[in-house]
Amino acid sequence: MIAEQPDPAGTLYVVATPIGNLEDISARALRILGEVSLIAAEDTRGTRVLLDRYGIGTPMLAVHEHNESAQSVQLVQRMRGGASIALVSDAGTPLISDPGFRLVAAAREAGIPVRTVPGPCAGIAALSIAGIAPDRFCFEGFLPAKGAARRSRLAELAAEPRTLVFYESSHRIVECVDDLVAVFGGDRQAVLARELTKRFETTLGERLVDIAAALAADADQRRGEFVLVVAGNPDADAAALVEGRRLYAALSRELPPARAAKIAAELSGAPRRALYSSDT
Repeated sequence: MIAEQPDPAGTLYVVATPIGNLEDISARALRILGEVSLIAAEDTRGTRVLLDRYGIGTPMLAVHEHNESAQSVQLVQRMRGGASIALVSDAGTPLISDPGFRLVAAAREAGIPVRTVPGPCAGIAALSIAGIAPDRFCFEGFLPAKGAARRSRLAELAAEPRTLVFYESSHRIVECVDDLVAVFGGDRQAVLARELTKRFETTLGERLVDIAAALAADADQRRGEFVLVVAGNPDADAAALVEGRRLYAALSRELPPARAAKIAAELSGAPRRALYSSDT
């Protein structure tokens, strides 16, 4: 085993933290959190629980969606001065439906080393236990909060052949699953993972209609944090045709029909003649 080389001063560490069970923190993450000059935390109160559990007294600074742009300027200056900083989110891996992107981008633009300290991620954790094809998947994060926008986005995804991974809150989980049933069909294979690694962890499935029924029947299943893993459209030819026609419609506004059809067919895998038929 090769010994880890020390990182230079002024490094930004992107540190994954537990999504529930505090024992899921890695030994390296604990060491980094104890060694850095500052922890940039989405929620300092939540992170304090983790730090207290392991006796870590590193100072913290709140960095969240409302102040990240301004804080990034200050933090980059501190790292240029030699301070090393750990970025953590409320739970799981920073930037994955959580703040942190602006800070990482600013650090990289300034030439500051950015290191990953990998660990828990709710989407990957759910995918690993869902029993749904994990070889090719799309991470969609949170769908739009408004019903019309959510259904519109789901309609765009209905033909997607890859497995889909969504996050959802307790406030919208019922409406979200109902919209999935309406747009994807109730028989689409799916698993709903709730409160992963926590005391009341549950998984519901095997079809969207089953999940909808379970949520309607038990109020306890509507509480907590959720990851939805939904199988892709099993009809690959139909999915390719839908995508090909979408691309053709966009390209034909700028290109001659033959050129638009050729490019759309190459990108989607749909038959070129079938794309022409959508224009008649």
